[in-house]
Amino acid sequence: MAAVDAAEESGDAELTARVIGAFDVPAIWTRVDDPDLAERLVAAAERTLATLPQAPAYDAARCRLLATIALEMRGTRSSRGPEAAREAEETARRLDDPALLAFALNGTFMQSFDRAGLAPRRDEIGAELVTLSARHGLTTFEVLGHLIRLQARSALADFATADEHAAAADRLAERHELPLVGVFTEWYGALRTAATGQRRAEAEAAYRAAAARLDGAGMPGLERGLLPLASLCLRLAHRAPTTGVDLRADWGPYRPWAEPLALLETGRRTEAGTALRALPEPPRDLLYEALSCLEAAAALRLGDPLVLKRTHARLLPAAAELAGAGSGLISLGPVKQWLAEIATRLGSLGAAADDGGAPRRLRPPSR
Repeated sequence: MAAVDAAEESGDAELTARVIGAFDVPAIWTRVDDPDLAERLVAAAERTLATLPQAPAYDAARCRLLATIALEMRGTRSSRGPEAAREAEETARRLDDPALLAFALNGTFMQSFDRAGLAPRRDEIGAELVTLSARHGLTTFEVLGHLIRLQARSALADFATADEHAAAADRLAERHELPLVGVFTEWYGALRTAATGQRRAEAEAAYRAAAARLDGAGMPGLERGLLPLASLCLRLAHRAPTTGVDLRADWGPYRPWAEPLALLETGRRTEAGTALRALPEPPRDLLYEALSCLEAAAALRLGDPLVLKRTHARLLPAAAELAGAGSGLISLGPVKQWLAEIATRLGSLGAAADDGGAPRRLRPPSR
């Protein structure tokens, strides 16, 4: 950021664009490590776009700025991130620049979370990245493509194909000395253990080992709260009688979704209901479906029809997926199972959700 600030102070928009564009490191996780830095980068990119000459000679620089905006605005609800991603991808394709297109596709991936159930779209992005990058020697983006496909195929319960992409990513990482890739593939291994019917104790051990490897890897946006979240999701997927939520642990950004369940376990139903109804919509990222299921889990226990209806509507487009598995890290089991439980609970409460997810009240039987 110091380099960006210095470039801006020079008054040279082209130089500033080049400096900002140097941040084209492939990104797989949809939560930024440093939100303040991301916000400052976006602001600098927007200022530079406004002063960059409109001549065609500056199109590549403009494309990198737009892709940077798309990347750094991941997980937000602005309409600006998707717009920047679309413009960056269109420009890169027009310029026929493989490296630029790979960077732009990374931005497109980060902005592909406008609703649940979009794993097939991300699978297509990953496939193009793999093909493009292998053809043009863009190794780090080739790894990115494999990891995106690993995530997408996991969401679709296609672990055989996900295994192939994990192995391909590991081979590239070993050949080109990319140690952080193994963090993601080891977490995938724990997910696979959890999602394929292995004993819960084995999955818990796999998650602890994966978390130990993540410790100190320099990815706080990924690390904070992930192990307790994985443990909770594992218990819910196995329909354990207790959730084991301990709010003394570092839940990071996931604490609001754990809190209602923790309060319920201590018998504080009124407080749990208040916390549940205060939950915001989950961030538009790789854990959107997972956090929606945590919300549904508390609502199922409380019998809250309003929350059950809204989670049903959110999850319905992902009915063919495994909840949370699109992260490549965790899973709460099939979304269709959650939808069925929500529908059953709504029925017992005298409410229902229609095929489009919009709730309606059931009429009482006529006498």
